[in-house]
Amino acid sequence: MKKRNALVRVIMLSAAASMLVACGLDMPKEKQTSFETLTVKKEDITTLLKFSAKMKGQSDVTITPQVSGQLMKICVTEGQQVHRGQTLFVIDSRNAQHEVEAARANLQAAQANLTAAQAQANSAKQEYESNQNLFDKKIVSSYMLDNSRNSYNQAQAAVSQAKASVAQAQSALNRAKVNLGFCTITAPVTGVIGEISVRTGDQVSPASYLTVLSGNTKMDAEFSVTEAIIEAQVSSGISGSDKAKYIANLPDVTFVMKNGTEYPHKGRITSLTGVVDASTGSLSCKASFPNPDGHLYSGVQGTVVLPYSQKDVMVIPQTAVVRLQDKSLVYKVKPDSTATAIAVTYTDAGNGKDFIVTSGLNVGEKIVTVGANNLQEGQKVLFPAEEE
Repeated sequence: MKKRNALVRVIMLSAAASMLVACGLDMPKEKQTSFETLTVKKEDITTLLKFSAKMKGQSDVTITPQVSGQLMKICVTEGQQVHRGQTLFVIDSRNAQHEVEAARANLQAAQANLTAAQAQANSAKQEYESNQNLFDKKIVSSYMLDNSRNSYNQAQAAVSQAKASVAQAQSALNRAKVNLGFCTITAPVTGVIGEISVRTGDQVSPASYLTVLSGNTKMDAEFSVTEAIIEAQVSSGISGSDKAKYIANLPDVTFVMKNGTEYPHKGRITSLTGVVDASTGSLSCKASFPNPDGHLYSGVQGTVVLPYSQKDVMVIPQTAVVRLQDKSLVYKVKPDSTATAIAVTYTDAGNGKDFIVTSGLNVGEKIVTVGANNLQEGQKVLFPAEEE
């Protein structure tokens, strides 16, 4: 019974189709549409070149003691923003204070000796001058005059020696004061405190490492630039003035954090080595960024984005390129409206949608831009518009 019902349905559908044809109604025809195409031409384009970079403070300073002693106080914490002259660490200053007091006492003693020597020299001078006057009048002998002269010379020598002792004592006092000042370690630059490797009570010396102070008012992003990007006259070595002019004419750069956040302040390329690294084929480069809010730290990694303008280049959509094994193909439209695959080379335009063709295409040629992945060699891609 079920088979009979199915057969009846087929017969009825066939009859309905026959009636539609008999009534002069045409069945809908499949409409062929052309593929989207583009005529290749040259244009100017600005690409965004991206380089992995690492931040470093322009004035990073390793903090070490200048004197030995026990660390009495740590006045800062890791990651703290500090200003130049702010106290960071305090070392036990009692021995240094004793040295200052001893040096001051030695200076006072040396000054007293100088005063006494000067008084003795004045007395010897008066005696010598008196004997000289009496000798001229033939009242005293030359023997007495010579003795007074020798005494005076000895007194003068004693004064010179006393002055040297005073200078030496003053120098010792100054040195003791400097050592006392070294017991308080202050920030040499404004910046951020790095990891602190000591604890209160530790014995420290000039060989001890305390921390790193990253001077972060200005930060350098260090990265490498491929030789092909830099003009030949730079990579081959040019005069300092020409190189400085080239760097000055480069556009502002942007720093993008690892999480994709764009740093709000633009930077400038400030340094570019004139020698290509033979092992990497790249040039070392630095870009300086202002850091007024202290948001950048030494060691932060990210991406430096450099706008790179190119003139008279062939730009095609990325959708036009079909990758087949180790080749990149583009379908060119021939005069008979059929497609033929040709190999091309290109560079990324950096905008996420275009490629810059370096070989394989010529200006004025027409290529398929949408649907290229579904094409076969010799397939027709352009169809004339149907009249309504």
